[in-house]
Amino acid sequence: MSYRQIKNRLTICLALAVLVLGGCVAKVREPLRICPGKESTAEVLSALRVRSQNAVSLRANGNCVLRYHNEGGKLKKNRFPVKLWLNPPDEIYMQGDVAFDPKAIILGLNEQEFWLTIRLNDISSYWWGKCGDENYSEVLTISPEVVLESLGIPNISAGDSYAENWSLSEEGVFDVLTLRNDDGHVVQKLYIYCCDCLVRKIEFFDIYGQVTVIAEMGEYEQISDGFYMPAEVNIIRLESEDVQDSLKITLRSIRTVDFTENQRNRLFTRPEPRGFRHVYKISGGDIVEIVR
Repeated sequence: MSYRQIKNRLTICLALAVLVLGGCVAKVREPLRICPGKESTAEVLSALRVRSQNAVSLRANGNCVLRYHNEGGKLKKNRFPVKLWLNPPDEIYMQGDVAFDPKAIILGLNEQEFWLTIRLNDISSYWWGKCGDENYSEVLTISPEVVLESLGIPNISAGDSYAENWSLSEEGVFDVLTLRNDDGHVVQKLYIYCCDCLVRKIEFFDIYGQVTVIAEMGEYEQISDGFYMPAEVNIIRLESEDVQDSLKITLRSIRTVDFTENQRNRLFTRPEPRGFRHVYKISGGDIVEIVR
């Protein structure tokens, strides 16, 4: 064997050793099994409703990767730890620690209101509005309601009284639930894996029928009897074909809690907008700056 051949083989062996010892070998994902889908829309809605009813109060730590475009259109990227509190069916609070500010990013939701605050780089803004505004998720970089639904609590209340607004189809290994409003326009699509009835993707649509937000969920963990929560969530906001903002959440140390009344009031009550350069109210999909 020539010197060149020996050298090439040694180089290949060293490269393989570095990959294996360094943990750089790509993780191979097993293909999803194929299982029969549900037979009716009512059956799928019933299964999701039971899962939501089994949801429990919890808190978790984790990490986030936020990609967003500033007012100048430049892409920004931030990695930061987060703390999350969840009180089903409609209360959530999450705060992100960026640059030694433990509350640089806050999002919250309760039965009546939602809010988002950001103190980051050149941003010092506070957004809020009333729940039930179908269009607010389109204009917020991070929607509290979308985050809540992505954590295993899909909003299927409309299925209780208006089951005719939902329809069921099959796409590969998924049952696909489609929600339409009274005008027949698609509002939302849920992609439910047939083998475990867990939601793996949610698409949110605007009034023109275009997808504006995509939430992808994976690595589900069983938190309690009958309730499963994804440890990985990736939310993508499609502002245009070329402009996309995203929030990737990876959770760990998920544990159940019992909130006291004082804790609930502190976490899930919208705070007053003090100390922000800009305060906005969202109504009907429009953002109005409040002059103070």
